[in-house]
Amino acid sequence: MMSKHLAKLLGAVTAVVVAMVVVAAPVLADTPAPGYTQFAGCPSLNENPTVTLCQRTTITGGHFKMGSKKVPIANPMTLSGGLTSSGAIVATSKGGLTPVKQKVPGGVIGLTGLTWLAELLGSEALTLYAVTELAGQPSLGEDLRIPIKVHLINGTLGNNCYVGSTSNPIVLHLTNEETSPPPPNMPIEGKFPEVSVDEANKILHLDNGIYVDNEFAAPGASGCVLTLFGFIPVSINGLVNSQSGLPAPAGTNETIQEYDTEATSPEIVYP
Repeated sequence: MMSKHLAKLLGAVTAVVVAMVVVAAPVLADTPAPGYTQFAGCPSLNENPTVTLCQRTTITGGHFKMGSKKVPIANPMTLSGGLTSSGAIVATSKGGLTPVKQKVPGGVIGLTGLTWLAELLGSEALTLYAVTELAGQPSLGEDLRIPIKVHLINGTLGNNCYVGSTSNPIVLHLTNEETSPPPPNMPIEGKFPEVSVDEANKILHLDNGIYVDNEFAAPGASGCVLTLFGFIPVSINGLVNSQSGLPAPAGTNETIQEYDTEATSPEIVYP
């Protein structure tokens, strides 16, 4: 999710943060020290000796658009883990991307076009949520590469209605810089965060940044099943795709994500 300039910044900050580390006993714990529990998703050096930085990014707002569907990011979600020397972002069971529900405008009817569902189920049962899940390992290079899949959640769609999968993910290349999308999308530009250092706690803060990407492609839906009369399963992948403009090629999708990041050395998190 970072440009090459921000990646270089983090690299420089890593050296600064490491330089601030107070020499401690060589025994490493797997539980973060008091005051650093927000970095619990970062492996200790005992668990992964290649970790160079512990980080936690909170996406505080923005939107995610695939095809014709635009979903506001109304509920904050976090990506936490450790940055390794190779640029991979690794995480413990307490890290990764938090599974946060975002309400999809138009609900299930807007997704499927099945207006009769309103009479059958009632408006409350038609609320549709989208949950972004990791579909592979994120990595930091010239940008932050994150493979994802989007879980569409509503009882009428079955339990496995997704856009994207582990084998065919949506691959985001989030950046603070200007994008170069194919048409019809036009270039958009992110915003570099405001940098500050909490010297007392040795934590780097990157606040009020904006990540952007409008170059990614989105595959069609899969696993969407409407069960009629409680026992007749009917695939509605085609309905979801036709109503949502999926699959959607590169140049027709967009995400803008407002974020705050905090980072520190693993030796500080696990003294």
